[in-house]
Amino acid sequence: MRTPSCLLPLTLDSAVLNLSNITDLSPLPDHILIELFLRTLRAGKLTERVLKLFIATGKDEVFSLIQELNIQVTVNPVLPTRTLNSDLTSFMNAWRPIFSRFHLIIVKDLDLKEEIKIPEGFNLDVYEKPDIDRLVGTSTSIIFSGYACRYFGYLVSRKKYIISVDDDCLPAKDNKGFLVDAVSQHITNLTTPATPFFFNTLYDPFTEGADFVRGYPFSLRSGVTCVLSCGLWHNLADYDAPTQALKPEERNSRYVDAVLTVPARTLMPISGINIAFNRDVVGPALLPCLRLAAEGKFRWETMEDIWSGMCVKVICDHLRLGVKTGLPYVWRNDRGDAIASLRKEWEGVKMMEEVVPFFQSLRLPQEATTAEDCVVEVANAVKEKLGSKDPVFARTAKAMLDWVKLWKSVGGCSSSPGA
Repeated sequence: MRTPSCLLPLTLDSAVLNLSNITDLSPLPDHILIELFLRTLRAGKLTERVLKLFIATGKDEVFSLIQELNIQVTVNPVLPTRTLNSDLTSFMNAWRPIFSRFHLIIVKDLDLKEEIKIPEGFNLDVYEKPDIDRLVGTSTSIIFSGYACRYFGYLVSRKKYIISVDDDCLPAKDNKGFLVDAVSQHITNLTTPATPFFFNTLYDPFTEGADFVRGYPFSLRSGVTCVLSCGLWHNLADYDAPTQALKPEERNSRYVDAVLTVPARTLMPISGINIAFNRDVVGPALLPCLRLAAEGKFRWETMEDIWSGMCVKVICDHLRLGVKTGLPYVWRNDRGDAIASLRKEWEGVKMMEEVVPFFQSLRLPQEATTAEDCVVEVANAVKEKLGSKDPVFARTAKAMLDWVKLWKSVGGCSSSPGA
């Protein structure tokens, strides 16, 4: 039943004036949502935060208006393509209802020889080896191959928010059978505060149907800026090779409808399978710097995202920023032979016993006030405390310093493939 016409204009005008106090517009009927959007635009109230609020509804009508009015969206999905898959037709078509609304960055693995097959109907840029060589050159220790090719997309994007999913993942479905809009959920996570300094037992207090529980200090209820959103996945869990080899038939089928803030000073194995982050604030802290000697092409044969995740979490804690985990889900296809991968990943399994205590004890100086500053401090500490234990750490420390130089020289410049 529609709101009486005489009350609707007054209600919408009041909503325009109070958008700063609204956290969710998705329950609104489409016609009211569109009218509210237009009134907000006419009133000059369409700030970046308010635009994110409308985008988070996931409504096609909103995205159509944004495109028609040429309003710049601050979201950039980055999709890595690796040697295991050059035909992206089924992947892109599965994501079409979601990704067709955005400009995409696709980065071709340096080791991929075949031409990438991409269906029509997408607004995208594809970066290949000549583009990478032109912008980065050969004087750096950074290698954009395998899963690490995605980091080149992080480097060249100019959007505030970046969302990245592996090319073996498809959109998941929720408990009601509806397609999960991973982009909208990630944006919701990033545009609502995180609460890392006091744990809320009723999940994320800024989601619909939740709030702060009794005993939660009012002085901490405003939270802090969330800069990293770590999604989950159905089907093939992100186990290490030994665990996957012991449980070859185990699959994740549970859909937990929840988002949590990861507490401060708590480390976590952040996976690059399904993440989103605020590039403006922590972009330089997501880095492709640790490479195993026998690194392979499957997730359980790599450690770059685990290392990157511990770096960015320590930096977020230092800068008093938030990290969330939980929704959204993606569907992860089966891939690889865990038993065959055991030898390749064993180096990384042993390495974690050295790495975790290092990051747990790491404290950054107060003079480090940006992500770039913090990465330099972490790199220096890695070289000093871990460099003598394994050559991989000395190489990683150097790569981290090279990454900061790259970010400063390339990360702030306008660039496009083939330019």
